[in-house]
Amino acid sequence: MNPLEVTGLSVRRADGRELVRDLSLALAPGERLGLIGESGSGKSLTALAVMGLLPAGMTSGGSVLLSGTQVIGTPDRRLDRVRGRAAAVVFQEPLTALDPLMRIGRQLAEPIRRHRGLRGVRLRAAVLDALAEVRLPERVAGAYPHEISGGQRQRAAIAMALACEPRLLIADEPTTALDVTVQAEILALLDGLVTERGMALLFISHDLAVVADVADRVAVLKDGSMVESGRTRDIVREPRHAYTRALVNSAWALESELDRLAP
Repeated sequence: MNPLEVTGLSVRRADGRELVRDLSLALAPGERLGLIGESGSGKSLTALAVMGLLPAGMTSGGSVLLSGTQVIGTPDRRLDRVRGRAAAVVFQEPLTALDPLMRIGRQLAEPIRRHRGLRGVRLRAAVLDALAEVRLPERVAGAYPHEISGGQRQRAAIAMALACEPRLLIADEPTTALDVTVQAEILALLDGLVTERGMALLFISHDLAVVADVADRVAVLKDGSMVESGRTRDIVREPRHAYTRALVNSAWALESELDRLAP
């Protein structure tokens, strides 16, 4: 059974405007798919629809299966049993994804208690193990989100997402809010954890160079529609759609300019 199967997904606003249209994709165990496009192309809305977390006033159609469980049309109380186990998500800005009034350790403990049924000493041990896995010290468990750095917050968010051993991890622009050095550390961390656990990864980004390093396959979104998909190396070397060619050319032009400016 695939961790994710999306067929004919659409997302509409209350006024009927279609923001994502007829999107289909699938992820096998251990596979990595990069979803790329400019701002407003529908990438993040796709992630929210997959998790059943669309904002109020938006509706979805089609089919989204998380490890065989239908997301669209399923009540939140049933999806709560799926989120965290079948799939989990890491958002772009951890300071808004984390509860500012709750210590990191307690935030980690909540999904572990709910989905894995641990209590007491075993629960605390699982929390500390989760922190250690993302290379955070034990003291972070007692800290509030504002008391740790941006990179540490994103590591904590990754720990929360992985705490219940999901089959699918969705990473929605997970490094955009971080500086270049920390970005590289977080990407290396994600790469190692996804490989070690054999999870499927849906990696969302506007940065083709990053996606090329992370993903086996790429799907390109423009104005809510998929315009091209295929193996990453094929898309990068021989893009077929004009929009994809523009993305590729922009990425390589920026890389060349950075190389020129490097000391």
